[in-house]
Amino acid sequence: MIEVVASMARGPVFLAGEVLECLITFTNPMSHLSTSASSEMLAWASAQIHCQFHASESRVALPSQGTKQDVQAESDTVLIPSRGERGQCMLDTPPKILFCDLRLDPGESKTYSYSELVPTDGPPSFRGQAVKYVYKLTIGCQRVNSPIKLLRVPFRVLVLHGMPEPPFPQDEEVAPSNPFLEEEEGGRRDTRALERALDMLMITTSRRYPHLFNITNMRGKVAKFCIFKTVYRLGEDIIGTFTFSEGDIPCLQYSVSLQSEEEVNEQYQRRPGQAVSVTGHGRHLESCLHTASSHFSLPIPLNVTPGFSTDIVTLRWRLHFEFVTAREPVELPTVLQNQSEVTVWTGAEQVDVDTFSWNLPIKVLPTNPALASYVSQFTGTNSINI
Repeated sequence: MIEVVASMARGPVFLAGEVLECLITFTNPMSHLSTSASSEMLAWASAQIHCQFHASESRVALPSQGTKQDVQAESDTVLIPSRGERGQCMLDTPPKILFCDLRLDPGESKTYSYSELVPTDGPPSFRGQAVKYVYKLTIGCQRVNSPIKLLRVPFRVLVLHGMPEPPFPQDEEVAPSNPFLEEEEGGRRDTRALERALDMLMITTSRRYPHLFNITNMRGKVAKFCIFKTVYRLGEDIIGTFTFSEGDIPCLQYSVSLQSEEEVNEQYQRRPGQAVSVTGHGRHLESCLHTASSHFSLPIPLNVTPGFSTDIVTLRWRLHFEFVTAREPVELPTVLQNQSEVTVWTGAEQVDVDTFSWNLPIKVLPTNPALASYVSQFTGTNSINI
């Protein structure tokens, strides 16, 4: 028996265009003191990244692609990373050979390093109601005259959509080179690329200036709303303020919800005029009668997917507001100036109200993948016995 362990030391979350590194260790767990101990052999092992796409049949109408053979014969030595997976393999990288003809003595282990650029032309990791995009690193191993065994390590990919690509090649040509640090230069380039992407992300989401909105209904002005930006990173807090003292219509209650909209593009909709799927990710509710001003804070979870668009689906983000207003003025409780006793004010038992809602589109972008790794459902480690 050989134990195979794959571990992503940096964590299970990566930006598209970043280099994924994984250490793969092959161990013969038998002790050399055991009388039944013997050397173990593996014919070969290889690894590659692939993205699986799965669509809901009740929401997405995909063109028929015919039957696809996905059976691996025992004598077959071709690695099919998506074998046994649901959906379609929409993206994969070329396989890389880790070794050929590996022999492990009892108690011996060998570690191989796999590195690959996460494709930039794919979608982000996403589990929606209509479609799912799942990334995995698959390691294939085979003994002689035995079927191929697959070890899969799922990971998450974040994509910076709409961000200009920095001119890495030109900078690398102009930058001075040190011949004594040749081995480290590749790693430094990868780190520099990630740092530049994160710097651009930070600049984009740090721009602040007040966006002011007058909240009105058919009866008049309810409040003034202020928000200082509409572009956020995962993990940030969305903060907004209401000024009700500038309104003419009394507001009894308001709520703010952070929502994502998953819309299947028209040509792939199962039914004409198919409704958009809306998912809530947090809600703030507050009673505000006789309140001059109020504010809310909604955190953006680190485990949600930033906005993106593919040929099949588009994901957008918004703030959904709901207001409950009184049709008639609500009088303030009167307190006499020289009154020493405690006065208890009881609200009206019945108030005629109006309700209305409003949606404010916002942009949600990725964050530092190291930060997102702390709350990832993936561990970045998996193992198998062959």
